[in-house]
Amino acid sequence: MIKKVSVIGAGTMGNGIAHVFAQNNFDVNLIDISPEKLESALRNISKNLDRQIAKGIITEETKKTSLTNISTFTSIKEGVVDADMVVEAVTENPGLKLKIFKEIDEYAPASAILATNTSSISITKIASATKRPEKVIGMHFMNPVPVMKLVEIINGFLTEPAVTQMVTELSKQLGKVPCVVSDYPGFIANKILMPMINEAISSLYEGIAGVEEIDTIMKLGMAHPMGPLQLADFIGLDVCLSILKVLFEGFGNPKYAPCPLLINMVTAGKLGVKTGEGFYVYKPGDKNLIVSKQFAK
Repeated sequence: MIKKVSVIGAGTMGNGIAHVFAQNNFDVNLIDISPEKLESALRNISKNLDRQIAKGIITEETKKTSLTNISTFTSIKEGVVDADMVVEAVTENPGLKLKIFKEIDEYAPASAILATNTSSISITKIASATKRPEKVIGMHFMNPVPVMKLVEIINGFLTEPAVTQMVTELSKQLGKVPCVVSDYPGFIANKILMPMINEAISSLYEGIAGVEEIDTIMKLGMAHPMGPLQLADFIGLDVCLSILKVLFEGFGNPKYAPCPLLINMVTAGKLGVKTGEGFYVYKPGDKNLIVSKQFAK
């Protein structure tokens, strides 16, 4: 039975994952090498719990209990030593993930399930860094984690069916909807989403339509809640580029080749919401969508 969960990485995804586990009465060890990031994560979790209170989703008591359920650590060794499950949620860097999984494998109990929140990197490759590949699985949460219902569960080549079943049931305990898929580049979510985003960027690059027109057509014509260019900004253009590279290298198919405009924007540091500008300009407290001057007509 899973009672204690260690979450590695206190960024947007990591603090969101810690939030949902803590809110559902799991003991959570949140781990990050940066004390400042851990402090920031706790503040963000508190703010997001306040939003849930304002919407009538949870009570003040639930917030208090949730925050009490979270302990913070700057050492993987100390943070995973008594874990029933570890969820890694660091940046999409294969080398870093392999290094972390080797360390988790060394210090976590032999019975612990090791999950990764990767959105595109091979689970089988990550599992190869451990001596327990049968206990390694993908658990791809969507951003923002407390709000989005989907969890994409990815079986590695050697993942045991019992582990898949346990993680599927665990996702339901968190109030999520689990979907089990196989371990191929991009899995399902990004194998379908990223070519669409890339095609939207290519349409802009080729001068077929402007930023607002592309997003409006997809929102009003296809009932998407957010246009593909705005969504790319929200995800992070650097993350989009990284995933497209994984797809391109993994399948060897030119249809996954990143658009030159995307490459240039990432090189120029225009990464979307996180840098304040991508296809749109983002200002604190301003919810209006303003097209970047680069693409304004």
